[in-house]
Amino acid sequence: MSINTNDLSDLHEINLFEQAVQSFFEGHIDADRFTATRLQMGVYGQRQEGVNMLRVKVPGGRIVPEQLEALADVTETYSQKGYANITTRQSIQIHHIPLAQTPDAMRRLAQAGLTTREACSNTVRNMTACPLAGVCPREHVDVGTHVDGATQHFLRNPLTQQMPRKFKISFSGCEADCAQSLLQDAGVVAVVKDGQQGFRVKAGGGLGHKPHEAIVVEEFIPERELLFALEALVTLHNKYSNRTMRAKSRIKFLVERFGADGFREKYREEFTRTKDALADKPYPQGAWRAASDVAAPGPGAPRKLFAQHQAGLFVLPLTVPLGELDAAQLRGVAAALRAHGLDEAHTTQDQNLAITNVPSEKVGALRAAFAELGLREPVTGDNVVACPGTSTCRLGITSSTIVAPKLSGGLKDISIRVSGCHNGCAQPETGDIGIYGEGKRLFGRLVPHYQTYFGGSGVANGALAVKGPAVPAARVKQAIERVQKAHADSGEASFFAWARKQDSDYFERLLADIVEVKQADSESVMRDHGEAGDFRVVNLGGGECAGASQVLIGANFFEAAHERDYRNALMFQRKFVEAAQCNESILRILGSGLAQLLGGIRQDDLNKLAIQLGQLSAGEIADEFARLVAALAGQAEVSDVTLAPLNRALDTWTVKLATFCVAQDEGLDLNEALPEGVAP
Repeated sequence: MSINTNDLSDLHEINLFEQAVQSFFEGHIDADRFTATRLQMGVYGQRQEGVNMLRVKVPGGRIVPEQLEALADVTETYSQKGYANITTRQSIQIHHIPLAQTPDAMRRLAQAGLTTREACSNTVRNMTACPLAGVCPREHVDVGTHVDGATQHFLRNPLTQQMPRKFKISFSGCEADCAQSLLQDAGVVAVVKDGQQGFRVKAGGGLGHKPHEAIVVEEFIPERELLFALEALVTLHNKYSNRTMRAKSRIKFLVERFGADGFREKYREEFTRTKDALADKPYPQGAWRAASDVAAPGPGAPRKLFAQHQAGLFVLPLTVPLGELDAAQLRGVAAALRAHGLDEAHTTQDQNLAITNVPSEKVGALRAAFAELGLREPVTGDNVVACPGTSTCRLGITSSTIVAPKLSGGLKDISIRVSGCHNGCAQPETGDIGIYGEGKRLFGRLVPHYQTYFGGSGVANGALAVKGPAVPAARVKQAIERVQKAHADSGEASFFAWARKQDSDYFERLLADIVEVKQADSESVMRDHGEAGDFRVVNLGGGECAGASQVLIGANFFEAAHERDYRNALMFQRKFVEAAQCNESILRILGSGLAQLLGGIRQDDLNKLAIQLGQLSAGEIADEFARLVAALAGQAEVSDVTLAPLNRALDTWTVKLATFCVAQDEGLDLNEALPEGVAP
C-alpha cells in the first residue's frame, strides 16, 4: 500500500506566524485578527488562559514512526500536561501549549512532514478515511492515494482560505462506507458500476446544531473527475453559504435552502465550470482490484485481530482510552514498529490505533511490546469515545472526559459516544448510544444533563440516531445501563435495529423515573461528574470551532485569487472566452468588496458598480476599475493577443487595490491572495 510520505509543512509560513505572535504580544495586532491567523495555523484557544491546543493534520489517519516521534517530542517538550489526543477525525491534538512556544512546536512537527496549517478555521479540515485503507479485503481501491491528492490540492488553496465555515471530507474504499459519508460535508465512496471503476459522491451531511444526513450528488463519476466534484462542492459552499449567520453557514443548510434537487442543480453548474478549469490538472490514480465479500470492520479500529487482503498479514488494533497517549507511549509505539520492520499505524475515528501489515509470527511479540506501554487490544464494553468537554474546550458544558470512563458498552459491546456540548465532536448521533451535555433548570437552579440518542450509525445503510430524553448527568450511567438491559432482554442482536423498531416515545417511557427529579432529591443531581461545587455554565465568549469574525474584503481577495487561478488555467488551454469571464468575476468580486468596505453595497452589474465606486470617492482605484470594465466589454474578439495585456492590467490593479485596502485597515493580510510576479 502507499505510505503517506508527503511533506505538508512550510517553514516560511511558520516564521511568519512567529512574527504574528510577537506582533500580538506587542499590541500591534488586535485579538480578533490574531485569532484568525492563529486558527489558520491550527492553534486553538482553551478554557485555560495562556495555553493553547495545537491540532495536527493526519490525512486519512496514516502515520509513520518518524511522525510519532515528532509528536512525542512536542508533547514532552511543550505541553504542560504531557499527552496528546486522537480525535474522531483522525487528527492529533496536543493541549496546554503556551502560545509563545507554538512556532517551535510546529517546527519540530515540520521535520517529520506534519503540518497544523488549516487544521482549524474556516477551511477544508483533515481528510478522514476508512481505518483500514490499503489493507481491507473489501476495498476496491486504497483511497489513501486520493486522500493525499485532495489534501495537496486544497491545502493553501486560495479557494479555501476564508470560507464561510469549515468543510469536512471523507473517503471510503468500498460501499460499506466505513469513513461515514452520511455525516460529512462531502463524502467519497469507491464503487464499481457496470464494470467501471469510480466513486459515489455525497454532500450536505453534518452533526451538531440541526443534524442532517448527506444526499447523493453523483451516483457515479470516474476517478479522473473526483477532484472536479470536490472542488465544485467547496466552491458551492464558498459562494452561497451564509457569511453573517455563522450558525447556519455549513453546507447542510444549502441543501435545506435550495432543496435536494436545487442543490444538485447548483452543484452541476459549478462542476461544469470546475471541470473546464482543471481539465489539464493531474489527478490521483489508485490501484484498483477485485474486492472480497467479508464483514466490514466498521467506522473505527477492528475489535479484534483482522486479516488483511495481503496474505499472512494482519491489523492489530489498540485501544486508546479517550484517545490519550503520553510521550512515552507515542515514542514506544514508534520503537515497536521499527523493531519489527513495520512502517505505519492508523489513527481511527473511535480514537484508537490500528497497526497494519503485521506478519502473523510477530503478533505475539508486538502484543507484549504494547502491553509494556499500557496498551492492549479492545475488550468487550470499551468502545467509548469522548470529546474533551470542560477539561479544555471553551464550548464545553459537561465533563465528558470524567463520565466517559464510567460507562461501558456492556456484554453486547455497543458503541457509546459522549460529547460535552451539542456541537457533537464525539459524534453522538452516530453511536449505538450517544449523549451530549447541556444545562436544564430545575427548581430554579441549573442542573447538568445529557441529551440522549439511540440507534445511530454513519456507515452504509445507517442513519442518524433517534433522539431520546435528556437525563440528569448524575444518573446517565443508570440510564444507559437500563437501555442496555432492555436491548439484551429483547433478544435482538443488533442494537441499531432494535432501537429503531421502538415507537416514538419508547425511551421516554423507559427512562421516565430516571429523568424525573423530585425536589427532595434535587441536591443529588446538582453537581457534574468530578465537580465539588454546584453546576454552572461558564461563558467564555464562545468557542473557536468556526473561526474568528473575518473582514469581508479579505474573503473577496481570496475568492478573486481562485478565479485568477481558473483564468490562468483556461488561458493555458486556449479557452479564451471562459478566461475572459473569469476576469469579469474578479472585477465583480473585488469591486463589490471595495464598495462594501467604503460603505456601499454589493453590485453585480459592472457598469453600475463602476459608477458606485466613483461616487464613493475611491479615486484612482475607481478610475482604473472603470477603464478595466470598459476594456473587457470593448473586446470584439477574445484571443491570447487581446486578453494577455488585460490580464496583466487587472493583476496590477488587484495589487494596487490591496495596497489601498490595507491603508484602510492595517490588520489585513492579503499577501497569499495576490498575483505572482506583480510588484506590490
